[in-house]
Amino acid sequence: MYTTLIILFISALFFMSGKVRSDLVAMCALVLLVLFGILTPEQALSGFSDKVVVMMIGLFVVGGAIFQTGLAKMMSSKILRLAGDSEVKLLILVMLVTAFIGAFVSNTGTVALMMPIVVSMAMSGNINSSRLLMPMAFASSMGGMMTLIGTPPNLVIDGELVKNGYDKLTFFSFTPVGLVCLAIGLLVLIPTSKFFLSKKGDSKQEGNRNGKSLTDLVREYQLSNNLYRVLVEGNTLFIGKTLKEINLSQRYHISVLEIRRKPTSNNPFFKTGNQEVVNADTVIYEGDILYLRGSFESIEQMNAENHLNFLDTHHPEQRLPNELHFHDIGIAEVLIMPASKLVNTRISDSKLREHFGLNILGIQRKDNYILQNLKDEKMHAGDILLVQGTWEHIAKMDAERSQLVVLGQPLAEASKVTLTHKAPIAALIMVGMVVAMMFDFIPIAPVTAVLIASLLMVISGALRNIEAAYKTINWESIVLIAGMLPMALALEKTGVSALVSNALVGSLGDKSPYILLAGVYFTTSLMTMFISNTATAVLLAPIAIKTALSLGLQPHAFMFAVAVGASMCFASPFSTPPNALVMSAGRYTFMDYVKVGLPLQIIMGIVMVFVLPLLFPFQ
Repeated sequence: MYTTLIILFISALFFMSGKVRSDLVAMCALVLLVLFGILTPEQALSGFSDKVVVMMIGLFVVGGAIFQTGLAKMMSSKILRLAGDSEVKLLILVMLVTAFIGAFVSNTGTVALMMPIVVSMAMSGNINSSRLLMPMAFASSMGGMMTLIGTPPNLVIDGELVKNGYDKLTFFSFTPVGLVCLAIGLLVLIPTSKFFLSKKGDSKQEGNRNGKSLTDLVREYQLSNNLYRVLVEGNTLFIGKTLKEINLSQRYHISVLEIRRKPTSNNPFFKTGNQEVVNADTVIYEGDILYLRGSFESIEQMNAENHLNFLDTHHPEQRLPNELHFHDIGIAEVLIMPASKLVNTRISDSKLREHFGLNILGIQRKDNYILQNLKDEKMHAGDILLVQGTWEHIAKMDAERSQLVVLGQPLAEASKVTLTHKAPIAALIMVGMVVAMMFDFIPIAPVTAVLIASLLMVISGALRNIEAAYKTINWESIVLIAGMLPMALALEKTGVSALVSNALVGSLGDKSPYILLAGVYFTTSLMTMFISNTATAVLLAPIAIKTALSLGLQPHAFMFAVAVGASMCFASPFSTPPNALVMSAGRYTFMDYVKVGLPLQIIMGIVMVFVLPLLFPFQ
């Protein structure tokens, strides 16, 4: 028992200091519990197979897809319009929306769904996301108190009441309590979040260290200048011919940057459109949209001679800036090294297209840019080439560092490009997952619904690939929760939990009902800081109901004290999964939770001691 308490105490000190990563502290505590024989290796590793941890992994993937498809930005823009320029209004709206969803979906699922929306909202509104993420996590727990299914402790006390002969609680028995919790949360978090959660640093400045953005490259190499779109119609003479055969660069001094092609699949769920990288063997088909760069006169001549049709523009001043998309095809800068075989080689002989599937769009030579008639231009050591190709092909160039060096972080830039054409698919998957989690008559467990949704996000293309899915997972949060879950088992196994609960609650049995209620509430609240809220509720619910009945009191107020105390735990990042989920994204330390969450937790408890007897009288 004492060994477990010492390990827990030392872990808490490291968590509060913030000098060691929280996931490392959790894993060290786990190893010590095994080394001292308190837990078996199987018990110590049980946290990694816990359904909450598995659900968190799946929800990170779903949340990443919501962000990647731009769905988060669409939803956040609507909330931003309602909030206007007021940060207070925005905070209130975020908490209200989160609480509403949390009333019907698990608080873990609610936070994972809302987190990308809130981050996107903060970026769009030039607001620090740390001001919103922690209140959002707390609001998900408050929302969980509004319905019977909102959080596991609610179901625990309902089962305990039925077991002792009382009527089953209704779906909305918790709603008045949840509304009080939300009101208290809003009143406390509006001032405390502004005072304690204002972080230094600007994410935009951090992003500048990664090199030029895609927008910077488009502007620098003037890719939007003289950019036009033409449609290949049924009578176009190019149909069925390759780009090599029609030879646009030689005949008209026109470059084909990209081809947009109709989807090859009739199923829109899996494909909504194709971006094609052009090469000499690319065949032109009816319905293709060609993205061309050249003078208006040259393109007008080509259209007239070959029966193509301008799209969106019929005047040389009406070009299409920012029309290039980077969903599947990207651009990047590549530096030619002195030892490269490409030095003194003509562009047409470089074979970058054959070896890497890349096209050269421009050359930067010292302070000069060469953007026209590239075919016969010889490359020099130190030249910077602007290349175009699929993101996968650009990534392969990293292996050729003795010849070529990819500048900046193009793949990081690619991850910022939203796949907006996949937003309807992501929305459909998300709604399906939420519905499956809301209704008991659907024979799919919540964790199964989340796993199905995360797989569908990858298969449908809402995420670029499986690697992108892995990158959405915040492994620090996962390891933190998985490492701390067995601590609850250690506390129960060594008798610490039973000793604390019996001592604190039992010693107040002959006092005022209000003092007893406060003892039940704050004992539950304290224990939830170290073990899961469900385990705390399971442990204390029988003790609370027996104590109330022995004094001839109605047990409902005491049972609700257990449920609220177990769910309204805000002073620790690992007390509930929502708190852990936002820790890294908000760049919070352990002490941030203490500064903001502890006052809220105490105020919530004091108010509940007086409110619960009004809603559920002792007699």
